[in-house]
Amino acid sequence: MTAIDSSRALEDRWRETHLGRLLGHAMRRFDARVLQLMASNEDVPLALSNLAARDQISAAHVHITRHLALQGSRLTELAKAAGMSKQAMGDLVDQCQAWGLVQREADGRDRRARRVVFTEVGLAWLHAFELAVAQAEAEFKEAVGAQVATVTALGLEAYCM
Repeated sequence: MTAIDSSRALEDRWRETHLGRLLGHAMRRFDARVLQLMASNEDVPLALSNLAARDQISAAHVHITRHLALQGSRLTELAKAAGMSKQAMGDLVDQCQAWGLVQREADGRDRRARRVVFTEVGLAWLHAFELAVAQAEAEFKEAVGAQVATVTALGLEAYCM
């Protein structure tokens, strides 16, 4: 390797270590751990637990869990909150509806509109998600230390606002 090649290799290292890439890796790792915990949660309906255990439920499906309001959301609101197209979110909602997590119902404010709402199974899934997130956060704190975890959370919160 020549000095120029070595210099270029060092200059290129930023692509693997920049903040955006690290955040992306961290989010994928966090979401994978949450899904793993949900797959082993005895309160999650067995069919959903099996789907999660076989990697049939992905981080994309978690978008619905993260962004669906407890009182329900219109598809356009849900897609916007998740940063997805309406069509892609519609496909996810269809899948989640087939699994019994959500249902569509008439919107009381507009007869033409439909709202996506959690079913009872979906609410149990949401509770399992809450517990899994808390466990994954606790594991993150243990891995990096409480002070680093607190500074990271504060920094990310400030950055996102």
